[in-house]
Amino acid sequence: MKKNIWALARRSAVFGILSVMTCLIVSSAVAEEKQTDTEIRLALLPIPDVLPVYVAEEKGYFEDAGIVVEPLTVGSAVERDQLMQAGRIDGMINEVGGAALFNRESVQMQIVSYARTPLGDAPLFRVLVAPGTDFNDVKALSGIPVAVSKNTVIEYITERLLQAGGVEDENISFKSVPVLPERLQLLLAGQIKAATLPDPLGFAALQAGAIEVTNDLSASHLSASVVSFSKKSLIEKEEAVRKFMAAWNRAVKDLNSNPEEYRELMLEKIRVPKNVQLSFKIPQFPEAAVPTEAQWDDVQTWLIKKELLKQKVSYTDSVTTEFLAH
Repeated sequence: MKKNIWALARRSAVFGILSVMTCLIVSSAVAEEKQTDTEIRLALLPIPDVLPVYVAEEKGYFEDAGIVVEPLTVGSAVERDQLMQAGRIDGMINEVGGAALFNRESVQMQIVSYARTPLGDAPLFRVLVAPGTDFNDVKALSGIPVAVSKNTVIEYITERLLQAGGVEDENISFKSVPVLPERLQLLLAGQIKAATLPDPLGFAALQAGAIEVTNDLSASHLSASVVSFSKKSLIEKEEAVRKFMAAWNRAVKDLNSNPEEYRELMLEKIRVPKNVQLSFKIPQFPEAAVPTEAQWDDVQTWLIKKELLKQKVSYTDSVTTEFLAH
């Protein structure tokens, strides 16, 4: 089983490199094209959070609405953010903290909806320890470095989960392992004692022998991915964004009512480890909601503590309910 996971990790790394190269080529081409106000380009990582876009596309909801949606698959959050900064996309699925950082100097984007939140039995992130570890209590992670990608939503959520579990701040420790397949491989090999992984990688690690200590179902008021659009696109393509969000919400209802109908589509569009392609549960998605001001403020408090943000960014300027589809 471990050999299969390691092989998957190597293939995932190669796939990621190829995805970035492909995206760069595509990006150069699309930058030269003039878009109309009915066209929307999105940068999407191959993660479960983006699945409603592909469901809406397959079901013809965008076409019904009279808009053209072009999903661009990207290999990393860095590449996704670069496309937004260059003005080559209209929107993306990102994190609350990412939106705050984009708006640190002036309002560049707005969050228009949640994409995913921890719901039911489907977390976004799991804190795991290596196979054979003899504990599963959060307090036992006191002083043990947890592998994360530093200065990201994964470090933020991990810190909050450890604090909630009773680990004192001075005993919270992290180890930087930014490449997810490598983090997975090191954990399963026992070369690191603990790691935080997003699903479906976290679920795959669990099935391969890793032990879950906690997950963000207990921090559902903090953990989320979001749908964000550039301020420019929200002004110039206001009606198209409204129609996009209406189609998104139709797709969410479809997914929530009959998730298994979309397993084949998920496996085509989302990177799911081979050992859990049939067992990974397609998650539920939230409908018509945005992050709360308390959630926004908590992320900013952490960003300021990490010296990634100098001062707080306005919630009302960065989060809007104007495009929620009901």
